[in-house]
Amino acid sequence: MPVPGVSAAAIAARLSAVGLPTRVEEHARFTSVEAEVPESLSAESWKEVLAALAEADRFGLLATCQNGRTLRAVVEKPVPTTGDVGGPSHQR
Repeated sequence: MPVPGVSAAAIAARLSAVGLPTRVEEHARFTSVEAEVPESLSAESWKEVLAALAEADRFGLLATCQNGRTLRAVVEKPVPTTGDVGGPSHQR
C-alpha cells in the first residue's frame, strides 16, 4: 500500500493536470486534497477528475452558492499496531 502522502500527491498532480488548483493538508489520521471546481469543467475533464478521486479512500463535493464547488479527497494513514492491543486478559 502506498504511503498516504505519496498517494495524496499523485491525486493532487492529476487534478492539477486537469487545471484545478489544489491544496494538500496533512492531518493526524489522514492527508486531504482539496480543489476548487469551475462551472465550466468539460465532461472529459470530469472523467479524469473522477479517475483521480477513485484513488482516494473517500471523497466528496461540496457545492454552495457562496463558495462555488470544492472537491475533497482523503487518503487515510495506517493505524500503528501495538503488541498488546487487547490488554493482558485478551485471548485469541
